Amino acid sequence: MKNPLKFIQDVKQEAFKVTWPTAKETIQGALMVFAMAVIASIFFLLLDQILKFFLEIILKVSI
Repeated sequence: MKNPLKFIQDVKQEAFKVTWPTAKETIQGALMVFAMAVIASIFFLLLDQILKFFLEIILKVSI
């Protein structure tokens, strides 16, 4: 990189080539992320409760 001005011009040109998502696509993406986070949290909650149940059974048997 010998010329910083050339580099900045190249970056600017590349930035104009970027296809930015529309507002609708952004909202859809955000909703999908939110939905997947909810699904993952429910899955891990259920898994935690199941493991807790079995652990309590094991601890009661061993005492």
